[in-house]
Amino acid sequence: MAIIDIKRNEVPIRENRLGAVTGYVGTIGDLHERATNCGVGNRERCFTQASACSSGCCQNQLGSISDALVVNHAPVGCAADSVAGNVNFKSGARLRGLDYTNVQIISTNLEERDTVFGATDKLRDTILQAYERYKPKAIFVTASCVSGIIGEDIQSVLNELKEELDIPLVPAFCEGFKTKVWASGFDAAFHAVLHGIVAPPRSDVKSNKVNFVNFRGSARKEIINTFSKLGVEPVFLLQHSTVEEIRRISEARATVSICGTLGSYLGNGLEQHYGVPYVNTEQPHGISGYKNWLRSLGTLLEAEDAVEAHIAAEEARIAPELEEIRARLKGKTAVIGMGPSFGHNYTRVLRELGVEVLWAATWHFDQNYDHGEVPESTKRLAEADESLQVSVGDQQNYEIVNLLGKLKPDIYVTRHGGSSVWATKMGIASYMITDEYAAFGFNGILNFGNVIIDKLTNRSLARKLAERIKLPYSDWWIAQDSFSLLNAEGF
Repeated sequence: MAIIDIKRNEVPIRENRLGAVTGYVGTIGDLHERATNCGVGNRERCFTQASACSSGCCQNQLGSISDALVVNHAPVGCAADSVAGNVNFKSGARLRGLDYTNVQIISTNLEERDTVFGATDKLRDTILQAYERYKPKAIFVTASCVSGIIGEDIQSVLNELKEELDIPLVPAFCEGFKTKVWASGFDAAFHAVLHGIVAPPRSDVKSNKVNFVNFRGSARKEIINTFSKLGVEPVFLLQHSTVEEIRRISEARATVSICGTLGSYLGNGLEQHYGVPYVNTEQPHGISGYKNWLRSLGTLLEAEDAVEAHIAAEEARIAPELEEIRARLKGKTAVIGMGPSFGHNYTRVLRELGVEVLWAATWHFDQNYDHGEVPESTKRLAEADESLQVSVGDQQNYEIVNLLGKLKPDIYVTRHGGSSVWATKMGIASYMITDEYAAFGFNGILNFGNVIIDKLTNRSLARKLAERIKLPYSDWWIAQDSFSLLNAEGF
């Protein structure tokens, strides 16, 4: 098990900490067996088309804390990562009935001169001006490729300002060049929270809170209602939480997550250092995942009877509509392209609906989570069908297009807008899952199934685009092995 050291100011990247890989092709059975035993050897690519940066994941998580502020010590272009985060932040505000405001992310605007002479003075001035203008309850400083390469001493600047500004000043080291796994940025954000914000639990406080690590929190009302039956209240992290709420998450009775990739570091960090148990089951997508997840939480809360009563009532309620959905989706095929937690969980969800998954591609794969075991979703999927074809690639669309051209599924289900558009241009129905609660629990699987039916019923847009658009990928490329540019292990 990886020991999470919250005293140091930087977290090891996923490749080093969890054995994460971005290059693999084979079966889910082989992937699970190798991760469990000798380890999966990463296969590098001799060509990379596109990817993403860990800094975006980091600054969007920290920037979503309602009364904190992020100073991005970077060229102004790096602040473009906050555009999507700002959209999600505003969406979250609407869900909660809050004021419609922007995220508070400020760039130090590093220029060529700064790369030669340094920019610690600029960082110091930016922090002081940001504090005077916004009066945040905490300031996070996120690093960048430029500030990392020129060796900016961010920590020293923060140490100097701590006496002047009576708020937490916390670094978050998320330089994009350090890792090919952009989810390392989530870890950098949560490490900053554990390192600089979370306080030890107060001995005189008895909490009824459960930490819920998620993105936007669109199923808030349903979760609040369900948790009330268990005698607890959810604290949604990190979007629109306050610095004071985060300070007290060490007092919660448990931590759960909507995504194993997202929640592993914070959940296990709280468990290792403060004894807050973290639910490590499958994620709560679909029926079996939701039941395993809720039962594990119920056991921790000693609320097993309430959980079983809830499950029995909900299964009976959705049974007729679920059977109808399954009948309409019988014989349909799909290809999946998502992050590893969602990818392996949604493969199971589609199978619960009667859809045959021809291939499951994930953007990376963590051989272990921070509790020292292979992800539960991978384990369960391997037990169900060890021959399922899978691949790992950091959003290499040339591989996805090649796969879709060969497999010709009825639908491509993904969690990245830059991936879904290619399927649509090929005349294949696509579903880009923006909402992390798209298949959450009993209501979610009905909604998810009905959306799949709608996508398969109305394919007009995909067909018309395919008739009019010439892809940059030739028939020659489609005829190649999908992974012909993937090197052998060790090369």
